[in-house]
Amino acid sequence: MRLPRWIAHRGGGALAPENTLAGIRLAARMGFRAVEFDVMLSADDSPFLIHDETLERTTNGRGEVCRTTDRELAALDAGAGERVPTLREAALLCRRLGLRANVEVKPARGQARQTAEVVARQAQTLWGDDPLPPLLSSFSLEALEICRDLAPELPRGVLFETLPDDWPDVVRHLGAVSVHCDATRLSAEQVAAVRRQGLPLCCYTVNAIAQAERLLAWGVSSLFTDRLDLFAADAAA
Repeated sequence: MRLPRWIAHRGGGALAPENTLAGIRLAARMGFRAVEFDVMLSADDSPFLIHDETLERTTNGRGEVCRTTDRELAALDAGAGERVPTLREAALLCRRLGLRANVEVKPARGQARQTAEVVARQAQTLWGDDPLPPLLSSFSLEALEICRDLAPELPRGVLFETLPDDWPDVVRHLGAVSVHCDATRLSAEQVAAVRRQGLPLCCYTVNAIAQAERLLAWGVSSLFTDRLDLFAADAAA
């Protein structure tokens, strides 16, 4: 699977409220060809774009996302007057703008199966046979197994903080098409090992030019960034 070199982290990175439609629009205007966003379930089992299990950091709400109804979530301010969007709204916008979406399945504690089932089935319906299918990724191996079983046609990326010794076995088991890891916990030797397997290696979260240059020189395929302003020219090239 070929991914763009630059992927806007949490929609618009640091230049817009995270995981919002405004961020996705901004990334597209700045020339980015791919966006990453996080998806978690509401109390009504609806997938919304939000990173934390609680509302306080990114919205004017309080409490747990999984205990907040659709109606309550839709009424919140996610920053600068932006709403917390649904997966459907984000998918339709990405398709209209021609953006590749990296959908991170972000289950609340104990909800890996439920979250993966909803996201996988909705992603199948929302993207259909679109030539730019979403990349479903997660730290939860259980969630990725469910995505594999329910939507085998949708590509999957496996997320690690540090690459474990058995990462090739994990990738094979999940049928993953990309490997993602923390940019600060990576060596040139590990990059070479992933590339020898013919897999793209994607690193998060790269917000400095020197770090980006080093990782790209090692052979890293794609970089997630919050600093869209620093890398827009390269992303649009």
